[in-house]
Amino acid sequence: MKIAVIGAGGWGTALATVLGENNHQVSLWARSQAFAAELAATRHNPRYLPDAVLPDGVVCTADLDAAARGAAIVIIATPSHAVRAAAGALAEHLAAGAVVVSAAKGLEIGSLKRMSEVIVEEIPAAAARLVALSGPNHAEEVALRQPTATVAASASREAAEAVQDALMAPYFRVYTNPDIIGVELGGALKNIVALGAGIGDGLGFGDNAKAALMTRGLAEITRLGVAMGASPLTFAGLAGIGDLIVTCTSSHSRNRRAGLALAAGKTVGEIEGETGMVVEGIRSTLAAHQLAGRLGVEMPITAEIHRVLYQGADPREAVGRLMGRGRTHEVEEGAEIENW
Repeated sequence: MKIAVIGAGGWGTALATVLGENNHQVSLWARSQAFAAELAATRHNPRYLPDAVLPDGVVCTADLDAAARGAAIVIIATPSHAVRAAAGALAEHLAAGAVVVSAAKGLEIGSLKRMSEVIVEEIPAAAARLVALSGPNHAEEVALRQPTATVAASASREAAEAVQDALMAPYFRVYTNPDIIGVELGGALKNIVALGAGIGDGLGFGDNAKAALMTRGLAEITRLGVAMGASPLTFAGLAGIGDLIVTCTSSHSRNRRAGLALAAGKTVGEIEGETGMVVEGIRSTLAAHQLAGRLGVEMPITAEIHRVLYQGADPREAVGRLMGRGRTHEVEEGAEIENW
């Protein structure tokens, strides 16, 4: 089938490679005509994913209509802050009945909406066949064909299974899940905890600290997710703890590396300028902190990361505040606590 991938960054390039090797007719859209021409000529993406080799069947283009026209599946793989503009531009070019996939991980600043909500606002017709793709998926490893698993989440089982069938490969396994809220939130909020993991590594903390951070970070993610209508079971899966583990521990993780830079005293502006790529956790921290306040959900790790990023707080002092919080139960509700 024809499949369009909108966004030629690392993840978009990796997905286009998987789809091309699966013998689909793939259009990879790049915003710049010069970049699209470079991709087409060299079959490499040295800017974002040097190890990827685009299969011959992948067409690289900067023409959005040519990319999306007649595509049965359209994957939006731009950074989260560009999803609204990409979806709005796509609306008039989509084929009737096309499955739209959000491969971005984040929350929109201002509206605090998930990416699927943003897409539906721009493309109302996509609501019935919208899929979110998320999981422990570093593009660098997918490009090397290393075993990887991901989750296709949708209210439509048919749409989720269409994406599953399109992407399944010997090295790329796709699971389906009806909980699109939980899958999207897991993908967005784990980046906040990864910033904290990088800070801990930069301050010289050990494995005990990282294990505690990840575990309590997952508790925060789950609390906010449940308050927003997600299933708690989702956060025990690939899009929850799976993505959290890889993003907090991997050398590929931009968010962890940003945390290392924060621990070294660099500012957000310096980090974003040096990275040359979007560090999604920086934006997600702002949105999640506002959501937690709006919904009355306690998220102490997110609150401290927010202080470091947006109020200039010292990272070591932020850790001290977390460790010095009043005593509490690990399991915060339920019959076990009530009857204890």
